[in-house]
Amino acid sequence: MIAQESLSFTTRGRGTYDMTRAVQQAVRESGIRIGLCHLFVQHTSASLILCENADPRVRRDLEAFMSRLIPDGDRLFEHADEGPDDMPAHIRAILTQVELTLPIRGGTCALGTWQGLYLYEHRTRGLERRITLTMHGE
Repeated sequence: MIAQESLSFTTRGRGTYDMTRAVQQAVRESGIRIGLCHLFVQHTSASLILCENADPRVRRDLEAFMSRLIPDGDRLFEHADEGPDDMPAHIRAILTQVELTLPIRGGTCALGTWQGLYLYEHRTRGLERRITLTMHGE
């Protein structure tokens, strides 16, 4: 069996957005009990991460690291058509992940105790983001 679902999220700007519940619900509704769930974000300035879900400091530390590694407005970057966060957002997406594949067991994604699924928005302004989920299994 194959099922596909599209999820939309409106962000408020740079940061992580928990999408674990929405993904788990889509997997449950697919009727697939065992298989794989593939997630793909349809944007070049946002990404997907599997991350610690118990302590929000982990995600804040990730953002602090990324800000130090890839600062907005760096004169190194030529591409700034949409502002000083434009090229840094693209680099952040390239260095993280735009797709994830997770096992489905018992009708849900088999996540570890402290794992959560997050949309990682790299632009400083809020945007509408689309994620395609494709579930394969039985």
